[in-house]
Amino acid sequence: MDRRNFFQGTAIAAVTGAVAGCAAPTGMQGSVRTPFAVSGTFIPVVGSDEMYPVRRIYCIGRNYEAHSREMGSDPTREPPFFFQKPTDAIQNVAVGSMPDHPYPPLTKNYHYEAELVACLGKGGRNIPIATALDHVWGYTLGLDMTRRDLQRAMGEEKKPWEIGKSFDRSAPIGPVHRVAQIGHFTQGAIWLKVNGQTKQSANLNQMIWSVAEQISKLSDAFEMFPGDIIYSGTPENVGPVVRGDVVEMHIDGLPNLSIKIV
Repeated sequence: MDRRNFFQGTAIAAVTGAVAGCAAPTGMQGSVRTPFAVSGTFIPVVGSDEMYPVRRIYCIGRNYEAHSREMGSDPTREPPFFFQKPTDAIQNVAVGSMPDHPYPPLTKNYHYEAELVACLGKGGRNIPIATALDHVWGYTLGLDMTRRDLQRAMGEEKKPWEIGKSFDRSAPIGPVHRVAQIGHFTQGAIWLKVNGQTKQSANLNQMIWSVAEQISKLSDAFEMFPGDIIYSGTPENVGPVVRGDVVEMHIDGLPNLSIKIV
C-alpha cells in the first residue's frame, strides 16, 4: 500500500487487530495475529459514510503573537515547535451536538484552546511551502484541552509536557470537511465562548506560522503520512473551565463545536 497517497485508492485497507497508524514490520502483508485487539481512531467525514483514519496528532505551540506573549514568550524570536497527542485523545463531536466532556483528574486549572485542524491526505519529506497545501485532504475545528497547572509545573522543571497535554479526551474535534468542498482556510474569524461569553477572538491570518509552513517544517523533522492531523495553534485569552461550563467554538466556514464540562 502506498501510504503517501492513502486516500487516492478506492478503499482503505485494514489490518485486523492492528493498531491504527502504526507501521507493520517491513514486508509484512495480509492479516496480523495479535494477543488482543486495539481500536483504531477515526473521525467522521461530512457528507459521506467514510471515516478519516488518524495516524498522528501534531500540535504547534504558541502560534499567535498575543497568545505567545501571554504564555511568557517572545514571538519575534521563537522558531516553531511542536508536540503530539495520542490518537485516542480524540473525542468526536457531531455537528449540532453537545457531548459531555469529563473534567480530568490531577488538575485544578483546566484550560480551553480553540484551533483550526488540518487533516493530511498525502505524505512526504521536506515538503516545500509552495506545495504544502496540496497535502491537505480536509479541515475541521478542535479543542486542545490542557491541564495548565501540570503543563506549567513540568515546564518549570524542564520536563516533558505529556501529562498536561496528552491525556484522555484532550482533543475534542468536529467532523472532517474535504478541501474539495470547502477550500483552504487562510483567514476568517476564530472564536470561543464559555457560557455564552466570548473568551477568545481572532483571525486565522494572525497565525505566526501558516498551515503550509507548519506542514513544511514538520516534514523536515518527520516523514508525514496520510492520516496525520495538525492542530494549528490557538489565539490569546486561553483560560479555565469548571464542571457545568458550556464551551462553544467557531471558525468561519465550519459548523460550531460545543462541549459541556462534567
